[in-house]
Amino acid sequence: MNTFGRNFAVTTFGESHGPAVGAVIDGCPARLALTAADIQPLLDRRRPGTSSLTSARDEADTVEILSGVFEGMTTGAPIALLVRNRDTQSKDYEAIKEKFRPGHADFTYQEKYGIRDYRGGGRSSGRETVGRVAAGAVALKYLAGRGIAITGRIMSVHGKTVPKEIEQEILAAKAAGDSVGGIAEIIATGCPAGLGDPVFGKLDAAIAGAMMGIGAVKGVEIGDGFAVAGRFGSENNDPMTATGFKSNHAGGILGGISSGQDIVVRIAVKPTPSIAKVQQTRDIHGNAVEITVGGRHDPCIVPRILPVAEAMLALVLADTMLEQEKYR
Repeated sequence: MNTFGRNFAVTTFGESHGPAVGAVIDGCPARLALTAADIQPLLDRRRPGTSSLTSARDEADTVEILSGVFEGMTTGAPIALLVRNRDTQSKDYEAIKEKFRPGHADFTYQEKYGIRDYRGGGRSSGRETVGRVAAGAVALKYLAGRGIAITGRIMSVHGKTVPKEIEQEILAAKAAGDSVGGIAEIIATGCPAGLGDPVFGKLDAAIAGAMMGIGAVKGVEIGDGFAVAGRFGSENNDPMTATGFKSNHAGGILGGISSGQDIVVRIAVKPTPSIAKVQQTRDIHGNAVEITVGGRHDPCIVPRILPVAEAMLALVLADTMLEQEKYR
């Protein structure tokens, strides 16, 4: 399952400590104006080493367009996007290569495949999201031409909601050799009504699946989410008038189909599993051991996950828009 989408299909490739990561897009419409400058800003927001709140890994994350674009326009051919890894330090993982990191996918990858890339986790690393973001930037360019925009914001980190307190909370966790999680919100504006398919092809189901496909995400809400469980129907329904809706508790989706309102998504992001604190685990031989993870890791993934979540929402909407065009 390294390919996402039916119409705007994206295949990501590469490992955390391999030569490069990237994506191949198949199905992007022809004659879309596109250059590396359209893709780079979203990658820059995701890249590490930009502040004390992120991993110290120093990657420029410069994108190269290898195919599918001619004289600044997409041709309809597959678009290959490449980002080279420049600052890998695989030696950081030598001490723990036979130990499973608690909270990480080390154990499950070993159980499924009988082999794993212990250097940063290989494909289970957050580094894999570079390809998603690069492809998502192309999707965003396509959607912008149809009046759709996507933005994201941090709602809270470890219970803190004020920006300064959020920063202090992350730095305190970092100083303690620990990590923290949080909640982010992503909103799509300008979506027309009618996107999505009934029953098993629901737009909100596709969005939830896309968000849960991001490694650090453990929960998804559409609209008011779990809060609706404590309301009366009269409180939760979105009344309609001659000019539109009076509220948006549904988050822009009714019956799995977009209503024309803003699509509102929130994600719960877990604390980074790679931490310096001593933890109990087991090794590949079945022995109980202790582990402390060195190297360079984010004390909080939330700030850097925003462009990833925005990219995934863009990929879902681009795919759905192209599906809808089949019926017109």
